[in-house]
Amino acid sequence: MPVAWIDAHCHLQLEGRGPTPEEAVARALEAGVERMVCIGTDLATSAEAVRLAGAFPEVWASVGLHPHDASKLAGEWDGLVELAGAERVVGIGEAGFDLYYRHSEPDAQEAAFRAQIRLAHERGLPLIIHSRDAWAETFAVLQSDGVPPRTVFHCFTGGPAEAERALGAGCWLSYSGIVSFKTADDLRAAAAATPADRLLVETDSPFLAPVPHRGKTNEPAFLPAVGAALAAARGEPVETVAEVTRANALAFFWPPGTPSGLSSNTSL
Repeated sequence: MPVAWIDAHCHLQLEGRGPTPEEAVARALEAGVERMVCIGTDLATSAEAVRLAGAFPEVWASVGLHPHDASKLAGEWDGLVELAGAERVVGIGEAGFDLYYRHSEPDAQEAAFRAQIRLAHERGLPLIIHSRDAWAETFAVLQSDGVPPRTVFHCFTGGPAEAERALGAGCWLSYSGIVSFKTADDLRAAAAATPADRLLVETDSPFLAPVPHRGKTNEPAFLPAVGAALAAARGEPVETVAEVTRANALAFFWPPGTPSGLSSNTSL
C-alpha cells in the first residue's frame, strides 16, 4: 500500500510565492499527500482558503488572524466569524503570539488570540497556534481562557521542556521542515519525546522548505521529506510516521460525529 500523508498546515493561497494552487495540489497528490489544510491568516486569506477548499476535494480550510495581522481584529472579526461557519472549515487560526517580528503590538496579539480561542470553543473547532519567542505569553493566555479540546502548536519550534508543557495542556505538536535543519537538535529531541498520538506533520508552505529542498519555495509535495526527517529524529520507519500522523490528522480535523468528519474515512 502506498504511503499516504496529510499536510496539517499550508498556505496554498499566497500567490506569487510558488506554484499555483492547481499545480501545488496536483504535485502533492503525485507525492502521496492526500489532504491539505489551507490556513487563513486574515480575512482575505481566510476567504481564499475557503474558496480553494470548495474548489479542490483534497483541500480544507482554517480561518483566522495571524499575530502579524492582529491589529486588523476590529475591522475583520465579523467577517471571520461568518467564514468560520463555512462547510469545509476545520479549524480556527493560526492565532497566537509572534514577539520576534512584532508586526502587531503585543496587546493586539493577545486580544486577537483570546477572541479566536473563544470562537474555537463556541464552534467546537480545532485551534491552530502560532507561537514564536512567546512561550510564557502563549501559555498564560491558554491557562486563563482554557485550551480547546483540539489544539495544535503548528510549526512547533520548542525543545523538550516546551513540548512537555504543551503536551501537559492537552495539545498536539505539528512538526515542519525545521526538523530537518542541522541546527535543530533541541527540536529533534522534542520530536523524539512526543507521544505518537499527539504528532502531526506539516509543510507550512510556501515557507521553510525541508532538506533536501532548502532554498526552494516550499509546497505540500515536499511533505514526505519533512516526514522522513521526523522519522529519523524519532528512530522510526517513515511508513510508521506517515500512518500515525495521518490517523492523528483525521482524528484532529475530521473526528467522527462532526459535520467535517462525515467523510473522514473517504479514500481520496
